[in-house]
Amino acid sequence: MTTLTRRTVLATAATLPLAPAMAQQQPGMTTLVVPFPPGGSTDALARQLQVGLQARLGRTIVVENKPGAAGALGAVTVAKSPADGSSLLVTFDSHAVIPAILQRPPLDVEKDLAPVLLVGTAPYVIATNAQRPYRTFADVVAAAKEKPNTITYASVGVGTIGHLAMTLLAKRAGIEITHVPYRGGGPAINDIVGGHVDLICGSAALITPQIAGNTIRPIMQTGHQRLAVLKDTQIAAEAGFADFEALAWWGVFAPAGTPQPVVDSLSKAIKDTLSEPAAVKHLQETQQMTLIFGGPQDFSTFFARQIKLWGSVVQDNNIRA
Repeated sequence: MTTLTRRTVLATAATLPLAPAMAQQQPGMTTLVVPFPPGGSTDALARQLQVGLQARLGRTIVVENKPGAAGALGAVTVAKSPADGSSLLVTFDSHAVIPAILQRPPLDVEKDLAPVLLVGTAPYVIATNAQRPYRTFADVVAAAKEKPNTITYASVGVGTIGHLAMTLLAKRAGIEITHVPYRGGGPAINDIVGGHVDLICGSAALITPQIAGNTIRPIMQTGHQRLAVLKDTQIAAEAGFADFEALAWWGVFAPAGTPQPVVDSLSKAIKDTLSEPAAVKHLQETQQMTLIFGGPQDFSTFFARQIKLWGSVVQDNNIRA
């Protein structure tokens, strides 16, 4: 008797083509690896994909959380998986920082993974506790110049885009402010709401629910256009930081070497799933996401730019995880 294990299921799945006709064939399995703990925006995206892809691909879709090593642990898991569409990485903007932030990265994020789809982007938002006096980022700059290193800001971790964006802004403004890293958005939000730190730089998805509750006040956003829900909050360019942009982004990767027809089929299936009206509404309202749906080539170009931009900030400021 043959023992049915996850390995044998995946081996069987590897022999099945990714095509609409798959629904009539014996179903296989596809694992969506999320390199972060459950509960975050990337995990929510993967679970939203789970149901739609299951119907479109005729496969059993499993979401597996593999946090660790700044997201590299989950990325390595996918990179070492069969290049057949049976394992995908659903990840976040910090993926582009892996080459610079880790002294010995366990993978080459450009060579070991194949971009499938850039789902969307959202700006970062800098906010202050509602009891602090800051109304604009210019107020922060003035206070920091008067008393260097007395203003604190939270991020969701060392080397995250929120941390790097604030590092770059402080450098361009000629100020010194103190970084207080947290392990995730929940603890960071708790401390800005509680007044234990002066500022926070987090994705719009993290910040806007607290703004609605009047516990924190937005003072600047880092996209090129104002979000509708933050129509009264300056973008960085309006605050004197020309061409400055820091974006949260969400994307899907496959193992390098996955045949292009398989990558293209996956890209279309993911796009179609997230183009459903309910999915669009959810992503726009809960993540403040601008949907991009950039295909493999567009995603590859975007990703290379992100690696270059944030890698230089890490290196210039000697930042290490």
